[in-house]
Amino acid sequence: MYAREHGCVYCFARPTHAYHDLSPGLDFETRLFAKPNAAALLRATLARKGYSPRPIALGTNTDPYQPIERDYRITRQILEVCLEARHPVTITTKSDRVLQDADLLAAMAREKLVAVSISVTTLDPVLSGKLEPRCAAPSKRLNALGKLVELGVPVHCSLSPVIPAITDEFMEEIIARVAPLGVRSVGWIPLRLPHEVAGLFREWLAVHYPARAGKVMSIVREMRGGRDNDPNFHSRMNPQGVWADLFRARFRIACRKAGIGRAKFELDCSRFRPPQSDGQLSLL
Repeated sequence: MYAREHGCVYCFARPTHAYHDLSPGLDFETRLFAKPNAAALLRATLARKGYSPRPIALGTNTDPYQPIERDYRITRQILEVCLEARHPVTITTKSDRVLQDADLLAAMAREKLVAVSISVTTLDPVLSGKLEPRCAAPSKRLNALGKLVELGVPVHCSLSPVIPAITDEFMEEIIARVAPLGVRSVGWIPLRLPHEVAGLFREWLAVHYPARAGKVMSIVREMRGGRDNDPNFHSRMNPQGVWADLFRARFRIACRKAGIGRAKFELDCSRFRPPQSDGQLSLL
């Protein structure tokens, strides 16, 4: 299908399009893959004999609340199946469209079946527009965090990604802004530049921050052992070096000042009940 969706220049999901022989650049933002029967397939999977429930993570690759969700409602259908089956779900998004499913999320939260993480990269709407075209403005994400807290939904604010010399200046202020909203869990994720993303990000720097590009990439490479990216699964989320230590120290101090710890969200798998299987799928 063709659409104009989230265009985050730093998105680590972009190489997925290259795997499908599409451009990780413009095609990633205009040619999307959707699975309209996702909820039916999920229902059939959960209904299988011997299925053992573990939390399902939505949004680990691409955002489950991109603009196209307004029409397709695939994420909502999945949540409906999970609520029926009492199956726990975690959601990662950077869109206030998550509030479209506030009724389901509130019901699931009462059953300890859901936790939501919203990414806040910057508080500057102009910078956000350059970095994350067509994503919700920072103020809307903060509002969504507050609304979810009011609904009793466990929420986490992810400072993601932290881009040296571009977005790291907002670290302390973001934490200070989400604390009064009732957010009790925050974390930060360093910039990752896998595969084609590195070239795209360098081009973006050359256009928007040419005077700062060398400094940004120098810090990135210092944190990644001299490379643009660390592909190792166990270390890629754990940057090393002086700059990484500085970001960690700033983050800890800001959390302490804001009174925010690392709250744990205990989701309940114990009351899972297989949903009614779909009659048509059962014939296949």
